[in-house]
Amino acid sequence: MSFEELVSTYGYAAVIVGTFLEGETTLVLGGFAAHRGYLELPWVIASAFVGTLFGDQLYYYLGRLKGKEMLLRRPRWEQGSKKVFSLLERHHIWLIMGFRFLYGLRTVTPFIIGTSNIPPFRFLVLNTIGAALWSLIIGVAGYLFGEALEVLLGNLRQYELAIFLALAAAGGCMWLYHFLKRAPGK
Repeated sequence: MSFEELVSTYGYAAVIVGTFLEGETTLVLGGFAAHRGYLELPWVIASAFVGTLFGDQLYYYLGRLKGKEMLLRRPRWEQGSKKVFSLLERHHIWLIMGFRFLYGLRTVTPFIIGTSNIPPFRFLVLNTIGAALWSLIIGVAGYLFGEALEVLLGNLRQYELAIFLALAAAGGCMWLYHFLKRAPGK
């Protein structure tokens, strides 16, 4: 199976899974794949919307069910949770709609919101709006990234695999840096 067939066959599923878990790099790659013609941008955006919405709803309900006891057992989460609670008190509408844009707080925020007194329906409505905006903005950004590279490099066909790998590696490095920064004793 060629690289093109692989992306065309599994690209939407990869966007759903990737955005369920974290997101930005996966969605930028999906937007870039749409620019290259392997995927359709509206379906990339829809896939990202589904993945991020369901992922954040799951984290929210985990926070509602087990959040307070998990926070007590994990003192290293205290600093991040204090930031989220502080923002939640002052700007809960904007925080719920925009936390996806805050790198480093993206996965912990819906979990912490779940431990608060924000009702499930309110979170669902605001989370849906935020998921739609994020999917659209980041998906289009990935597409436009492809446009910009094409202007700079001309025909991208010879660079496609290298660009996909470089984007994935950059996203992996950012995730690894963030993960190691949060590690115990750091």
